Amino acid sequence: MKTLLLVALLGCLAAVFAAPAEKVRWCVKSDQELSKCTDLMAKAPAFSCVKRQNTIDCIIAIKAGEADAITLDGGDIYTAGLNNYDLHPIIAEDYGTSSETCYYAVAVVKKTSTFGIRELRGKKSCHTGLGKSAGWNIPVGTLLSMGLIQWSGAEDSPVEQAVSNFFSASCAPGATSDSKLCQLCRGDCSRSHSEPYYDYGGAFQCLADDAGDVAFVKHLTVPESEKHKYELLCKDNTRAPIDSYSTCHLAKVPAHAVVTRKDPQLAELIWTSLNSVQEFNLFSSEAYSPAKNLMFKDSTVRLVKLPPNTDSFLYLGAEYMSTIRSLKKEQITAATSSAIRWCAVGQAETHKCDAWSINSMTDSGTDIECQNAATVEECLKKIMRKEADAMAVDGGQVYTAGKCGLIPAMVEQYDQAQCSTTGGTASSYYAVAVVKKGSGVTWESLRGKRSCDTGVGRTAGWNVPMGLIHKQTGDCDFSKFFSEGCAPGADPTSVFCNKCAGSGKAVGDESKCKANANEQYYGYAGAFRCLVEGAGDVALIKHTIVDENSNGNGPAWASGVNKDDYELICPNKSPVPVSDYLSCNLALVPAHAVVTRPESHGDVVRILQDQQTKFGTSGSDPTFKLFQSDSGKNLLFKDSTKCLQEISAGTTFEQFLGQEYMGAITSLRQCTDSTPDLEKSCTFHSCQQKN
Repeated sequence: MKTLLLVALLGCLAAVFAAPAEKVRWCVKSDQELSKCTDLMAKAPAFSCVKRQNTIDCIIAIKAGEADAITLDGGDIYTAGLNNYDLHPIIAEDYGTSSETCYYAVAVVKKTSTFGIRELRGKKSCHTGLGKSAGWNIPVGTLLSMGLIQWSGAEDSPVEQAVSNFFSASCAPGATSDSKLCQLCRGDCSRSHSEPYYDYGGAFQCLADDAGDVAFVKHLTVPESEKHKYELLCKDNTRAPIDSYSTCHLAKVPAHAVVTRKDPQLAELIWTSLNSVQEFNLFSSEAYSPAKNLMFKDSTVRLVKLPPNTDSFLYLGAEYMSTIRSLKKEQITAATSSAIRWCAVGQAETHKCDAWSINSMTDSGTDIECQNAATVEECLKKIMRKEADAMAVDGGQVYTAGKCGLIPAMVEQYDQAQCSTTGGTASSYYAVAVVKKGSGVTWESLRGKRSCDTGVGRTAGWNVPMGLIHKQTGDCDFSKFFSEGCAPGADPTSVFCNKCAGSGKAVGDESKCKANANEQYYGYAGAFRCLVEGAGDVALIKHTIVDENSNGNGPAWASGVNKDDYELICPNKSPVPVSDYLSCNLALVPAHAVVTRPESHGDVVRILQDQQTKFGTSGSDPTFKLFQSDSGKNLLFKDSTKCLQEISAGTTFEQFLGQEYMGAITSLRQCTDSTPDLEKSCTFHSCQQKN
C-alpha cells in the first residue's frame, strides 16, 4: 500500500514539475502598481501579481522563481543581468516615431532660471532614482566625463558622495535616507511610488514644485501643456526648447524592457500573454493618478520582441555599459601584461592556442593569452565585452562583427609574393561549388539535392551560394531548395543538420551540427569531407580546398581522394575541372580577417606582426607554426595563410568587404533566418552604437 502511495505521490510531483507555467506572475513595487495589475488580472486571467518592496526584491523574486517578469530601465537591466541574477531582456517598449526603442536622457530646467549645464554646481537636483538611466547613470556619467563632478574612484568614496558634494541638495530615491541626496524628497526617499518624487513624473514634479532647479528625466516627460515653461540644458552649455531633444540631450539610451529568467518557453508565454490583452490599456496609468508609468511607461506605443539570446550587454550596447562601469569604477582595468587575449573556438583551436601562448613566452611574460568559446558568435561577444581581444574570422563573420562595433585589423594573405611588398594586393579567394564527377549534378539541377556547407553565415559555404539561390527563387526558406544537408550552426531540428557527422561518437554526441571544429563536417575541409563521404551532393567551399585534401594531401580521411574525381559547377555552364575555378566560380570574396575593438587595433597589429616574424611560414622559431594545424584543419588561421597584412586603422568593415560582397550579403539579409542572432541583437535599435 505504502509503495502505491509513494508511486502516486511521485506521479503527482512529476506532473507538477512537468506542467508548464499557466500564468505570468508580474512583479509590482507599490500599492498603485498592484491596483493596476489586479485590474489587469480581472481582464486577462493569464496574469497574476506578486508584490515586493522595490526593484531589487523583484529581481531576486524572479531569479528565485517566485515571480516571472518586470519592466526595468537600463540601469536595472544591467543589475538584473549580473551573474548572481542572470536575468535577460526579452521585450522592449517602443515609444513610436519620436525614438522607437530608445529614448533621450535630458536635463530639464525652468525658463525663468538662467544657468547652463556648466553652472550646475551648488544647484538642487531632482533624479528619477539612484542607478536609473535618465535620472542617474547618464547625468552623473555626463557630469563626470565633462570634468564637472570630481571623483577619484570608489576606493576613496562612493560616487553618491561626489554627487552630494556637487549639488547643494537633491532627491535621488533609493539613496540613504539621512543623506543630502534625500533632502528634497517628500516621502521616504525609496525607489518606489511611495516616494512622490520617484520616477520621471516624480522628478519633474520636484522641479515643478520648485524643490529642485534641474530634473534629469526622459524626453517625453514634460506634459504638452507645460512645455512652454521649461527648457533643456545642452552639453555645449546652451539651452533649447523641450521638443529639441534630438539635438539637445545628454545621451540616447535603450528603452525599458521586460526581463525574465533564461527560459525560452517562459519568454514565449510572457510575449503571447501580453499580446493577448484586449480590453485593458497596459500603457496608461490615468486611473491610478497621480502615479505614472505603472508596470510600463505611459509613453509606450507598443511592445517589440527582442531577438533570441539577447543579453543585457547586447541590449544596452557597449557605450551605455561603459558609462555604468565608469560610475562603478568597474572599467575592466588594462591587464598589467601587454598580451592580447586570443579567442579560440572549440577544443582543437584551444589546444593550438595554448601551444602558441606557451611558445610566445619570454622573460617578461607571454604576448598571447587564450580565451575560448563554443562558437564564433560567443567569441565575438567576449571581444565586445573586453573579455578577449581578437580572433580571425571569415568575411560573413567580419560583417556581423562590424555590425556589432568591431573592426578588421589584419587580413590573411595567401600569396607569398604579396607578403614581401608593403601595401600588396589584398588576398581574396573564389567561392566554388564542387560535385562528384559524373554525378550529373549541375547548378540548374541543384534543387532537391543535399548540400555540404562550411557553416551558416560563412562566406563561401552559405552567404554567396544562398544569396545566388535567393536571387533566383525569391524564397528565404532554403530547406525548400535543398532536401537536406550539413550546415553547422543551423537549428538542430533543421534539415541542414540531418547529414552532419558530429565528433564521431556513437551516442549522445553534443558536437553534431555545432559550428566548431568538433563537428567533422564544419569549415572548408569538413564540407568537402561531407561530399567525399557521400553525405551530400555538392560542397560549397573555397577554390583551394580540393587540392589541399586530395592526391596524398590532407588528413587521414582524405588519403584515398583523387582530385580528378571531382568537378566544379556554376550558373549557366557545364561542369569543369576543379583547376578551372577562374572560369567557373560563384564569386570572388574577401579573405579572412582578424577582428578587434577599434581602440585595440594598434596593439593587435603590433603583437601579431611580432608573432609572425617568429612563428610565420618563414619564422625564426621552428618550435611552433602559426599557420599550420596538426590536430585539425584551419585552426585559428587558414592553413593556406602565408602572412598577415595590416588593414590600416579607420578602415570600416564595409570598405574591407567591398561593394560586390556587401551587395550579396545585403540581399541575403532580407532573409531574417540568415541573419545570425548576434547581429540581430546588435542592430535591434539605434542607440546601441555611437550616434
